[in-house]
Formats: sequence, C-alpha cells, structure tokens
Amino acid sequence: MTEHKLHHGLKRDLSWADEAWSRAEAKIGRSARTIGAAFPNGTTNGRYVKGLTHDWVAGFWPGLLWLAYRENGDEELRRVAEACERQLAETLQTYDLLHHDVGFMFSLSSVAQHRLAEASGRGGDSDAKRHALIAANLLAGRYNPQGEFIRAWPNWDEEDHTGWAIIDCLMNLPLLYWAGREIKDPRYKHIAIRHADSVLRDFLRPDGSVCHIVRYDPDTGAPIESLAGQGYAADSAWARGASWALYGFALSYRYTGEARYREAALMVARFFVSRLPEDAVPYWDFFLSEADRESMPRDSSAAAIAASGLLELADLMEDGGGAGVEDAAWCRTSAERIVRSLCDRYADWGDEHEGLLRHATGYYSRGVFVDESLIYGDYFFVEALAKLRGRMELFW
Repeated sequence: MTEHKLHHGLKRDLSWADEAWSRAEAKIGRSARTIGAAFPNGTTNGRYVKGLTHDWVAGFWPGLLWLAYRENGDEELRRVAEACERQLAETLQTYDLLHHDVGFMFSLSSVAQHRLAEASGRGGDSDAKRHALIAANLLAGRYNPQGEFIRAWPNWDEEDHTGWAIIDCLMNLPLLYWAGREIKDPRYKHIAIRHADSVLRDFLRPDGSVCHIVRYDPDTGAPIESLAGQGYAADSAWARGASWALYGFALSYRYTGEARYREAALMVARFFVSRLPEDAVPYWDFFLSEADRESMPRDSSAAAIAASGLLELADLMEDGGGAGVEDAAWCRTSAERIVRSLCDRYADWGDEHEGLLRHATGYYSRGVFVDESLIYGDYFFVEALAKLRGRMELFW
C-alpha cells in the first residue's frame, strides 16, 4: 500500500493509486499488443486514430510504454517502444516536417530509452542518445535571438508563423537542459532560460492565466499581439495552456533552481485549481460563460497534465522549509484530488475503449478529438499515478 507522509507527520492512504496503477499498467500491456509500434493520437468511436511519425504527439505512446516497462520489465513493451523510437529517429532527416515540439517527441522516446538503459546498468543507449541530441540541436536552431523565443511551427497551411511562439513550448525546454548537461555545453541552457523568461514576461498574466500564442516581430523581437490559438479567445484562458505553463515552469525550476520559475508555476497552479469545477476537471477554457459551460466539453488531459505538474512542484518545494512546505502540501493535496477524480469519473479500464482517460478535448474550434481520449492525456495520467507511488524520476 502506498502511503505519503505529509509535513505534519500524518500519513495519507494512497492505496487507490496503487489499484489505479495496476489497472492502467495492465491496459497498457494489452494495448501494446494491438496498437504496436504506431503513433496513436486521439480516439474516434473508442479506437485510437494513428498519426504520423513527425506529429507532435508521437512520443507519448512510447513514453507510456516506458513508464510501464520501468515498473514491470515486460520485454514486449521495451521491444515496441524501441521500434517506435527508431521510426521517430527517421524524422530527423525530414527537416521541413519538424517543429518546436521535438522535445515532446524525443524526451519521452529517445531520452527515456537512454536513461532506462543507463539505469539498468547497460551503460545507456548510444543511438537513442544521439537521436535526442540531434533533436536538441534542431530545437536550438529555432531560437530567435532578437525576441529571445523559440519559434513554433513552420509556415504550414499558408500561414506565416515566423514570429510565433506558443505556451506549449515550455515543455520542450527540458530537451535543451538535458542536452546541455550531457555534452557539458551551457548554450542549450541559455537558450532555454531566455525562452522561459520571454514566456514569463509576455504570456503570463497578473491573475495567473496565460495566453496560448504570442506573435513577435521576427526582425526586432518586439511582441505584437496575443492570438487565441486553441483557446476560446485571445484574452481567454485555454485550460491545457495553463497546465503546460504550470508544468513547464516547474521543470525549468528543477533544471535551473531559479526561484522566478517556481513562483510562476505556483501562480499558474493557484489560478488553475481555484477555477476547477466540483469534480476537479476543467472545461476546455476557464473563461467560458456560465451559459456556454452547459454545452461545452471538459478536458481531462488538462487535468492530468496539471496534476503531474503539481506533484513535480510539490517535490521541488517539500525540502525548502517555511512557506515552501505549506505550498508543497497544497500542491500535493490538489494533485491527489484531481487524480482521484480522474480515476473515479473519467478513467476507462476496459478494452472496448482504447483510451485510458475519457472526456478530453483536443482542438475545440476545429472539432478535432472533442470529448474523446487523447494519448497525451493518457500519458500524463499514468505519469501522475507513478509519482503518487513515489516514482519521481523523470523522462523530461
């Protein structure tokens, strides 16, 4: 039975997390034999739609497999995850198809594979390490030094993205921090810090909410405007964007120790948690009107990401003493509330529906995977369960 000792000496029973982990692990094992070395994205009619290898979500399925393999050593999971990683590595030659989200793609596949090989005593995986380092170089190459931001997408869909930066990219920065440590080159960390500081300055609002996209002048670096992106409006608060900010700032704090990132993560966390409905799973945007909410879907993926981010933040603050201990306890309690609700109300442990978490929202305004399961929602849900059981080692 998993127990967590709180700072005041009491223990909280987390046996429910043990049970949920066992059920999730079993479902991942069964899914590995049906999905195989493919790249699920979101569900339609209960089955995962497979995506392309260069899609930003492509790392989450191998990441899920590695989470389960780390616990049970199932060689079939390792075989499938490694087959996925080899396919992802091929995209490194397709320059025009890649984007800022190579951190999502290669942290949860190549970096995870290398780290687990190191932990097993096999000395790491040199191929996976090399793939991740190449991806880190591609990500660093998207850095605009005038505006101190990492550019988002290529010019897809006949839209000029030259000066665009997005909140999601905070989660790609760990690939740069990791690469800098691996080859002892601080340039990667400098780029990551400058991008994180630009997000701190230009995305984070005084109430703790964040915008999804900021458009900069690519020549002068001056911020021009914020854009709605996947949010309800440019000045609204897309729920998953808030979860990316919460977790992303926490990860930058882990790698740098800079207090401004801890405070930013906590600021977003308080915004996120304070606006949750009774079941602790947000609607897809926090600034929807009461009338709109009645017909709008939830986003369980945002809840899962935020919960894992809250647990990360709690772990970073628990040894700080004083107010940090109180904040850590609040983060941990908030995360447990969210994950417990996901287990009780949103999880699907059977095989008729392939996804683990129901009722997620991919891209509402375009009608993409609305009220479905999303592979990244599944990943962060399982990652949060692992953390509740004491597994704080990261692939990020």
